[in-house]
Amino acid sequence: MLDELFAPRSIAVVGVAREEGKVGHFIFDNLRSGGYPGAIYPVNPKASEIHGVTCYPDVRAIPERPDLAVIAVPSAKVGSVIEDCAAAQVPTAVIITAGFKESGPDGAALEREIVATALKGGVRILGPNCLGLLSTHSRMNASFSATMPPEGGVAFISQSGALGTAILDWAASERIGLSHFVSLGNRADIDEADLLDACAQDPRTRVIALYVESVAEGARLLEVARKVLATKPTVVLKSGTSDAGARAVSSHTGSLAGSRAAYDAAFLKAGFVKAHSVEHLFDLASAFSRQPLPGTGGLAIITNAGGPAVIATDSCEEHEVALASFEHETIEAIRAIAPAAAALYNPVDILGDAQPALYRDVLRIVADDPGVGSLLCIVTPQAMTAPEGIAEAIAEVAVLSDKTFFSCFMGGKSLGGALDVLATADVPNFPFPERAVDVLAGMNAYMSHRVQDRTSHPDRHADKATVSAILQEARASNHAFVTEHAASRIAAAYGITVPREGVAADHSAALRLAGELGYPLVAKIASPDILHKTDVGGVRTGITSDKELLEAYDHIMSRARSYAPDAHVEGLHLQEFVSRGREVIIGVDRDPTFGPVLMFGSGGIGVEVLKDVTFRLCPVTPREAANMITEIRSYGILRGVRGRPSADIDSIVDAIVAVSALVTEFPQVVELDINPLIVGDAGQGSVAADIRIGIGGSR
Repeated sequence: MLDELFAPRSIAVVGVAREEGKVGHFIFDNLRSGGYPGAIYPVNPKASEIHGVTCYPDVRAIPERPDLAVIAVPSAKVGSVIEDCAAAQVPTAVIITAGFKESGPDGAALEREIVATALKGGVRILGPNCLGLLSTHSRMNASFSATMPPEGGVAFISQSGALGTAILDWAASERIGLSHFVSLGNRADIDEADLLDACAQDPRTRVIALYVESVAEGARLLEVARKVLATKPTVVLKSGTSDAGARAVSSHTGSLAGSRAAYDAAFLKAGFVKAHSVEHLFDLASAFSRQPLPGTGGLAIITNAGGPAVIATDSCEEHEVALASFEHETIEAIRAIAPAAAALYNPVDILGDAQPALYRDVLRIVADDPGVGSLLCIVTPQAMTAPEGIAEAIAEVAVLSDKTFFSCFMGGKSLGGALDVLATADVPNFPFPERAVDVLAGMNAYMSHRVQDRTSHPDRHADKATVSAILQEARASNHAFVTEHAASRIAAAYGITVPREGVAADHSAALRLAGELGYPLVAKIASPDILHKTDVGGVRTGITSDKELLEAYDHIMSRARSYAPDAHVEGLHLQEFVSRGREVIIGVDRDPTFGPVLMFGSGGIGVEVLKDVTFRLCPVTPREAANMITEIRSYGILRGVRGRPSADIDSIVDAIVAVSALVTEFPQVVELDINPLIVGDAGQGSVAADIRIGIGGSR
């Protein structure tokens, strides 16, 4: 749990210069002025004492074993300090010093040496190149941030130290209390997964806020996140999501599944609540730390002005936040005390002259309605408004309720002490209703994800031996892709319906195969080296006779030899013609951090133009697959429009889950496209008309 990191009984600060303003000296002063109750040992071989506190030449000379060493010496000297820590059995160390892997190859080599020394000596390292950490409940400011935030339930973990200092100051001004703040730095040892696990076990932490630029070990982070999800929400802000520098890949899926898609899919899988800005990150963290989690009921809006309520209602629709439907008794109880012109239904508008007592009574009535899970109280500053009194009324009801309470006091200097009253009562206030609804949507998403069924798809009884043999043969031939004929056999081995097909090496074989399959036929070049068959004239559809077949054979072979004279060509791949249906795409690209990312969307040649797609991290459950289908913009076409019956949605779900199982069980499959999957009407199934499977070597 890293107890010694967050609650050390004693701390050594290595590199405490005698001069004010140096980093080590500043950290030493922060610990002393912050009220840290344990022993603090300054280490400096050139000083006997600092501020009247005995100074030690090295960590081994300290009379007791410190639980934590904070190191602020030049990078060249850090290795010897870690050796001293190992010899003294110091369990944790924070390396503030920069000049390691962020500085180039030499620094990276030095960092590896230090980590090896620490690992051998049993020392866990935070950093290097970090701001340090704070733990408010331990009254420990082991950082060079001048701000010590108030105690609270938010643990903030940041990969950016500079952003961290700004956020600490902002959190203090916004009355947001923290349990811990940790600057990760280079993550040479302790990373976000370690800290997520530690904060999850801390009873004083109610929510974890995480700012990340990259993830060190994706699989381990997701494993830890699954355990954390059941007890504590985690809010994540990811920067650096631009796909401008995405690697070039040959598949549709690879071209669309850049960094942003992979991280979004991974965070959704983990159950993280995604923040879209620093402000949103702390809006969410504040709400999760201060208020009960939303119940199953909808949102009730109480306001003294119609316009902001309409804005809030529009935002609810945008964010898919359900408004509560009041029971008859609730409406009649409001009617009995509200002005005659008041709007009694949700939103409840109690008019501009509403006084604190009316707010309090209406809030009590609405909070008692079983169909209400959360409340948003909007207050606009009108001549007769008493902001502080209304805030006291909201606080009075909120502290006695088990429902989620938000306030929205719109205005500035006219608010007086209202915000202080709300902060004391732990009621988050938002200056505009859209921000409040946005936060509630995030809280609802966490609750929904927490109760989802994560049962994996049952064993599909796939013919794994056939798949393994095909992949081994392709690898032995040094092919980056299997042929489409082989890809069809792989898909069929996992229960995915494919057209009847075969490969003909010459004219006579083509005629024999056509006799078995029957016309009409589709003919394609059979080559693992020619991926985009249409681009080279390597596809002919609608073949209805032997004459057309032989003409197609000669034409396709000629075009293939002209386009790729060195390509390995096995012959002509013939498929039975699949009746037209609705076209979708299923694809997979293997992300280097998180593994296989599955894409689903509208298919055909327009997939890269329309980009009507959605992503999930594998393995994908049947429920996740069903959700993916409803998320694309063209879902209405699949569901059926203008009298056309619904497509066979169940067969799409089954195909998605089958592809997910395939790439999960065979990691050598690095990319896959089924484009199109032709979907029949309900009950008619679907057919994978074109399949491409890459097994590496194309990156």
